[in-house]
Amino acid sequence: MFARTERLLLRPGWAEDAPALAAAIADEMIVRNLATAPWPYHLRDAEAFLAQPRDPVLPSFLIFARTKGAPRLVGSCGLGRRPSGAVELGYWIARPYWDRGYATEAGLALIDIARTLGFTQLEGSHFLDNPASGRVLEKLGFKPLGISAPRLSCARGAEAQARLLRLTLAVEEDEALAA
Repeated sequence: MFARTERLLLRPGWAEDAPALAAAIADEMIVRNLATAPWPYHLRDAEAFLAQPRDPVLPSFLIFARTKGAPRLVGSCGLGRRPSGAVELGYWIARPYWDRGYATEAGLALIDIARTLGFTQLEGSHFLDNPASGRVLEKLGFKPLGISAPRLSCARGAEAQARLLRLTLAVEEDEALAA
């Protein structure tokens, strides 16, 4: 599965992407705001991430900026299953590409894919010390649940408070009939 937007290409990561992935994510400011990535992040971590089996119903993409030349790796996004069973949208953007709207643009494409796959809602979260990520989720239409909870950050080696949000993608059939 692939997605194209005006400026981006979202595609699965391949083994040959490992060096570019390791270089793009090797920034403590990025990794400390992710739940599952270790710090420091090495080439072997990128290789292991790219070698993981993928659930076709929960796509994971590398985000590439489309250029006149070779596309540039700018981040990653995907859907994952939370321990609660909820489906969560996650993303990161490499620091040189912050403040260009790439996270929002990739997120909108991923939400369209989630809708196509039949999901009726998505969850999102961000660590409280990363409010910029919360602003991206809100731009995507996620609504705060009024809940903050501890969430493990592998890179921090500890839990940190995370704010939880939810996006409703479709009205349940029973709700539509009642309206």
